[in-house]
Amino acid sequence: MPRSVTPWEVKRKLIIKAEDETNPRYGCKPEERTANDYIKFGVINLDKPAGPTSHEVAAWVKRILKIRNIGHGGTLEA
Repeated sequence: MPRSVTPWEVKRKLIIKAEDETNPRYGCKPEERTANDYIKFGVINLDKPAGPTSHEVAAWVKRILKIRNIGHGGTLEA
């Protein structure tokens, strides 16, 4: 019986169908974004401590960053 090949032993090749550049009117590379862009269009990954509710933490972030709209998602408290 032939030996199975593990995934890390398989030789892989990157295939590029076409190369192109994004028009700057439609965005930019993540490493070129400003902090204001991240606040306006981005996501804040926050590891909430035990104690305050997700709603409370969202309200604090909203007040600290002086933004009108905010939401939260992820694991809900028990």
